[in-house]
Amino acid sequence: MVNGTARDRLPGWAGQVLRAIGSGDSAVTGVRHPLGFLCLPLERTGEYGVCVHIWSGTLARAASTTSQIHCHSWDLVSHVLYGRVENVRADVSDATSAATHRVFEVVSEAGGDRIRPTPRTVRYSLGTSEVFGPGQTYTLPAGVFHASVVPSGEETATIALGRTRPGRSDLSLGPPGLSAHLVPRHRCDAWETVRAALHAAERLG
Repeated sequence: MVNGTARDRLPGWAGQVLRAIGSGDSAVTGVRHPLGFLCLPLERTGEYGVCVHIWSGTLARAASTTSQIHCHSWDLVSHVLYGRVENVRADVSDATSAATHRVFEVVSEAGGDRIRPTPRTVRYSLGTSEVFGPGQTYTLPAGVFHASVVPSGEETATIALGRTRPGRSDLSLGPPGLSAHLVPRHRCDAWETVRAALHAAERLG
């Protein structure tokens, strides 16, 4: 999907998709994600999913109740359409008395994400990081703790392709004493979805 000619065609394809959503005739509904971006879920077929992620100070955000440090139950391929994103890997080691965080399982339900504390407590520190710009692609295997960081004030959008890995869980690091809770899913209304799609399409030209 992201090699050679296919990669070169992605901005044009994304622009067409975003303009179609911006016309108001699409069934796509945006979701304000706790990790700081607005997600436009384009396709979900079996183990594969494709979304556009948009970071913008002009769009409403959902707040995280744990932290930005997380890992996926799926392999990620992310292509930057515009702007910059820093992929920061986390060094995580099991700990008890000196733990800085607890590992939480994130289980998606109809009404939102159920955040469940696990018995695992860990020490966390920053690992390696890489910054990616327009036209660049990066990959991340399932199960790798990381954070996606967009510079303050930067307008950024990516295409995210995920492939689910059986037996893996979506996890997040949070305060050791945090209890189980439900994070409501913040779905955008039709106007907000259209506005977000056109906002991104305009930056693609």
